[in-house]
Amino acid sequence: MRIKLFIIAVFFSASIFAQTKQWTLQQCVQHALKHNISVKQIKNTILINEQDVIAAKGAFLPSVGANVSQGLNLGSAQLFSGTFANRTSLNTNFGVQVSETIFNGFRNKNRYKQSQLNKETNTLELERIKDDIALNVVNAYLNILFNKENLAIAKNQHQFTLKQLKQVNELVDAGVQPRANIYDVEATLSNDLQKITSVQNSLELAKLTLAQLLQVPFKGFDVAAIDLGTPSVNLMYNAVEPVLNYAYQNRNEVKVAEKNIENAQLNTEISKSGYLPNVTLSYNFGTNVFNSNLTNDAAFFNQLQDNKGHNFNLGINIPIFSKFQNKTAVAKSRIQEDNAQLNLEQTKLTLESNIQRAFTDAKAALKTYEASKTSLKAQKISFSNSQERYKIGAMNAFDLEQARIRLLNAASSLVNAKYDFVFKTKVLDFYAGKAIVLN
Repeated sequence: MRIKLFIIAVFFSASIFAQTKQWTLQQCVQHALKHNISVKQIKNTILINEQDVIAAKGAFLPSVGANVSQGLNLGSAQLFSGTFANRTSLNTNFGVQVSETIFNGFRNKNRYKQSQLNKETNTLELERIKDDIALNVVNAYLNILFNKENLAIAKNQHQFTLKQLKQVNELVDAGVQPRANIYDVEATLSNDLQKITSVQNSLELAKLTLAQLLQVPFKGFDVAAIDLGTPSVNLMYNAVEPVLNYAYQNRNEVKVAEKNIENAQLNTEISKSGYLPNVTLSYNFGTNVFNSNLTNDAAFFNQLQDNKGHNFNLGINIPIFSKFQNKTAVAKSRIQEDNAQLNLEQTKLTLESNIQRAFTDAKAALKTYEASKTSLKAQKISFSNSQERYKIGAMNAFDLEQARIRLLNAASSLVNAKYDFVFKTKVLDFYAGKAIVLN
């Protein structure tokens, strides 16, 4: 019984721990990269590419085959002019063939290069997908932290209103303020509870978004807190040009577009090989055995020995007219080269647009953040003055509530501006090739 109780306690403790586990940002990113379906799919594509490389290497080797056939003939056979007889015959053939392509317009060479290039391209595509997933995880993680801070502000405001209600009750009991003020504070308290409920719902939705991104159960899911402190203006880049220059040289989407140009050029070379001759060399070794009811044939193994033969063949296939197949194949390949070049230019334009927008957004977020800090500081002073005036009866409850709302909005705006600024700078870090960390 003691052992059973101990085991139950251990499992219960493990269950509680599992339910209260808080994911760190690093754990979230690593888990997403390991379990994301797109990552798994591109990894499988790379495995296929590796097999393509092996197959392309094999094209340089000779092909070897063997054949065995057994034939049975039944029916009349003409022995000599005008004389027929029923004949049953057995024909057995054995053979081995070896064939090697000597030259096929460099098709095998270019296809081998292309198989390697496809693997390199998909490896770069895998890294690009991982980068995007990491950025999405950071965004979702920051959204949870943002809602947690908003929830803390809402709860603190609720606690403040509770204290205010106690003070108003004391003032009403002392005859300093009318009882109607109690009702006003109780209405404010109700609004505070509604705000807490709203922020809690936003927090749950933010957790659900990240849990779905990680493909983990939502129940009991939570993240570890990260103290961002007071973000510094040093997080902001002084100019966008260094980020652009780095991105043009190192971003995976640009490298993928450049690899696609190389691939299109190889396709053109492969298409051109259709104009060149194919040269093949083959060797055959074979023997056969023939038996008939009308002849006295040699023994089976004697025939195998006596009928052995070797055959060497050199074949040259020279294309003269392919019904425009070669011509159209080359033309289409060159058009694909142009499209690949245009795709590279479009990729760079899109990258430049995204970085310029991120830089502009980050500058605007910094200004908003600085303004929000100033606004909150002013609203704190204003609300403190409003409280003093309310205590001495120089301000009514409605005006005090308006001052409180302005303070609450300023605090929420600062939290929003802080996380917006942090994320916008992390987007720039992402394009600049820096590790995305929050502390």
